[in-house]
Amino acid sequence: MHSKDDVLEEIEKEKVKFIQMTFTDILGTVKNVTIPSEKLGKAVDEGIFFDGSSVLGYATIEESDMRLVPDPGTFLILPWTNNDLKTARFLCNIYDSSGKRFEGDPRYVLENVVRKAKEMGHTANAGPEYEFFLLNLDEKGSPVPKPSDSGGYFDLMRDRGDSVRKEIVMYLNKMGFDVEASHHEVAPGQHEIDLTYSDIVTSADRVTMMKYVTKTIALRHALYATFMPKPIFGENGSGMHVHLSLVKKGENVFYEKKGRHGLSKNAFYFLGGLLKYAKETCAVLASCVNSYKRLVPGYEAPVYISWANRNRSALIRVPAGREMKTRVEVRNPDPAGNPYLQFAVMLASGLKGMEEKIVPPEPVEKDIYRMTNEERKKLGIGSLPSNLGEALYYMNKSSLVKEIIGEHLFKHYLYIKHKEWDDYRTRVTDWEIEKLLPIL
Repeated sequence: MHSKDDVLEEIEKEKVKFIQMTFTDILGTVKNVTIPSEKLGKAVDEGIFFDGSSVLGYATIEESDMRLVPDPGTFLILPWTNNDLKTARFLCNIYDSSGKRFEGDPRYVLENVVRKAKEMGHTANAGPEYEFFLLNLDEKGSPVPKPSDSGGYFDLMRDRGDSVRKEIVMYLNKMGFDVEASHHEVAPGQHEIDLTYSDIVTSADRVTMMKYVTKTIALRHALYATFMPKPIFGENGSGMHVHLSLVKKGENVFYEKKGRHGLSKNAFYFLGGLLKYAKETCAVLASCVNSYKRLVPGYEAPVYISWANRNRSALIRVPAGREMKTRVEVRNPDPAGNPYLQFAVMLASGLKGMEEKIVPPEPVEKDIYRMTNEERKKLGIGSLPSNLGEALYYMNKSSLVKEIIGEHLFKHYLYIKHKEWDDYRTRVTDWEIEKLLPIL
């Protein structure tokens, strides 16, 4: 962690000219105020005032005065900037007009769940694998759903997309993000970057920055990076698989040498919580109407509520690796959502499972997609919501999600997402015109 003096000294040493003060709105969109570096000391001491009513999901006009206060521990220099435009970034905490932390700040929501984990004696870690598409731009500079390459899974490409991905990894590592691996994904123009695990708040912080870096570097190569889950019909969509683990007194809470599958009772309870609340949390983990174009059978995305060790058709996997590597992998989140809220509902669901001692069903190692409805019913395998409207129905009924994200965010999130769903479901699509108009 950096103190104010450490940061000011580093800024002077590195000749940083500008400071980006960033935070996210309710949907995870990164917001920013840029100040000259000479004004940072005052910003740390007093914060920067802004109109919260202009930020999606934050406040009404009557309660709009809010304050950005930079978190010194999030200081980093943007390595692609230099000379007179050399820029550093801080993530900011949000305070309301009474001087208290704003309950609608998504980062604050995750911090509260982390505090609960610590009260239980646990440190929560997360390692995200995030996917994205690199698309071409038209003559006006607007993105079009045409992939930048024709590659497939793990293909060794020698094109702009490969160069963009390597450049992104280079800059992420310069910022200390510790990239585990990167590769071309299944669909044309699709890529994946995996980070080494870190504490869960830092991991969420890094996801917001990774999105910004990815889009910035892609545009420098005349390409468009999108985190839209399913931008191309007939191809795999983009997910953000998240690996979660808990540590207590230096030991992995999920590992037990003599336990079934090498897992502890707490690991099973954590799994049980994730499975029990999967429908209620789905509107946060898969947060837009397009998310549910990805969550369909046949495209390596989870549809059914189950867990497994090896089976990739399951919602949750326990990957190979035990002792300190023991972890659970949640597979329905996608990179379109707000990572703070996504990580918060996953961690809280697992912790609730530990509190309630929820025992999960047996793992399902068969291909669930090929099972009949009767076979799935016999095994007690339910389905995730099939669209955003259904997901919002389950979220609206969820006392757990309301408790996790707080009444302010709960109300605003449902309002915004119901508007999205209503706007989507009332549109007449090209498919309807093509298929129905000639025969009806």
